[in-house]
Amino acid sequence: MQLKESHAVVTGGASGLGLAVANRIVLAGGQVTLLDVNEAQGNAAAAALGDRAAFIATDVTDESAVNGAIDQARERMGSIDAAVNCAGIGAPARLVGKQGAMAGAFFRKMIEINLVGTVLISKAAAVAMQRNAPNAAGERGVIVMTASVAAFDGQIGQIAYAASKAGVAGMTLPAARDLAPVGIRVVTIAPGIFDTPMLGALAEDRRTALAADVVFPKRLGDPAEYGALVAAIVETGYLNAETIRLDGGIRMPPK
Repeated sequence: MQLKESHAVVTGGASGLGLAVANRIVLAGGQVTLLDVNEAQGNAAAAALGDRAAFIATDVTDESAVNGAIDQARERMGSIDAAVNCAGIGAPARLVGKQGAMAGAFFRKMIEINLVGTVLISKAAAVAMQRNAPNAAGERGVIVMTASVAAFDGQIGQIAYAASKAGVAGMTLPAARDLAPVGIRVVTIAPGIFDTPMLGALAEDRRTALAADVVFPKRLGDPAEYGALVAAIVETGYLNAETIRLDGGIRMPPK
């Protein structure tokens, strides 16, 4: 697959990693539909990207809304051959801490957005991709999911987040196996510490401390680097059923 010919949907596309992916696709000449719950940011992002981009307000935890958004995106672009899952949240909470036990609702919300949302988008996109004519290699599409290094190095207070992202990593291989007969690849990226709005509220000394734990280069990741890896995944047909750490070599400490 060529990025310049791709018709992609990107969740969490209004900001951060998702917006970086959308920008990479549009710059290459492809088309993109941004899916996000933030209407103001989503509309602004699509307008800034130009006429090869559009926005659809979408709650990834709402199955009917997801199915409708995918249908609408397919109608607009003519097809969908790439789906990139970047929607997610990452608030901390200890299993049991000074404020008592973690609320079950907190855990469920993390799982619903980060894990269930990824499933809903991926299966709806796969249905759309099945309608594509296969290319010369037999490929109809590619799905990219976003895990986190927390899936493997979960820190104190990350039990809900780590569980949701470990679930994403864990379903990569079976999803790829499920979709192989119709020529759809599935690859997951596990980012480390990236300079996204999720980290934007941190004090500068905390951001510096986080960067110090990176093996090399000692800095936060640039969302454009995530976009570059997505581009490589789309264009590398033999890359499938893998979770790729994109983290500068960091191994997260307990806290």
